[in-house]
Amino acid sequence: MDLQLNGKIVLVTGATAGIGFEIARSLATEGARVVVTGRDRAKLDSAIASVKASGGSGITGVLADAASAQGAAIITRAEPSVDILVNNLGIYESKAFGDITDADWSHLFDVNVMSGVRLSRTYLPGMLERNWGRIVFISSESGLAIPQDMIHYATTKTAQLSVSRGLAQLTRGTNVTVNAVLPGPTRSEGIEAFLRSQASDPSAPIKEIEAEFFATARSASILQRMVEAEEVANLVAYLASPRSSATNGAALRAEGGLVNTIA
Repeated sequence: MDLQLNGKIVLVTGATAGIGFEIARSLATEGARVVVTGRDRAKLDSAIASVKASGGSGITGVLADAASAQGAAIITRAEPSVDILVNNLGIYESKAFGDITDADWSHLFDVNVMSGVRLSRTYLPGMLERNWGRIVFISSESGLAIPQDMIHYATTKTAQLSVSRGLAQLTRGTNVTVNAVLPGPTRSEGIEAFLRSQASDPSAPIKEIEAEFFATARSASILQRMVEAEEVANLVAYLASPRSSATNGAALRAEGGLVNTIA
């Protein structure tokens, strides 16, 4: 299926690895002109080279921290107008509620929530003026199924759903859409260290640790495996395309059936 993305200008934050990288690759190979952000020049250059090697020739990068107001300003100066914004930047950690400091809460909100708020505030008016655009927030199943050891992270992901839905209501009667995607536990950079931190035997083979994780910490999962980053990217590519024109204000899941509700 032609997703009709040829020539569209896309910004993907936090796109040097994992889900963001696969989203950038997917959209670039569909013919979009993709701009990715990252804080590390070597990682940024490596990601760009890898996407180009996959056939996505129209990709460039901006070296900036999208989690800060200063970084957002650098990004928007470099790319003052986009057709599609993918707010992917995010971090997570496992921490007992009593150990989560004020600084931890503030840091996760800056990275996971405010990065998307600032960029959406900049780019949404232009989309409305041109009467076309797409904003996609990469939230998480944790925004609905709250893990007891990641309450601060889950709260930021719930907040993203509120921001996404609220912004969608501002697009009423236009060809602009705002949606959120909820991945489940996804295979990406750093996930092995996280799984080992949760394991009864951190030295066990990673396949055994992953199986234990889904048997205990994420037993509600129907998929019973890690989601692959490209599986999430496939859904985002559709939402970013003109073909998704009737999908607005939605929270779409790519979490393997972990959330045990039908609404």
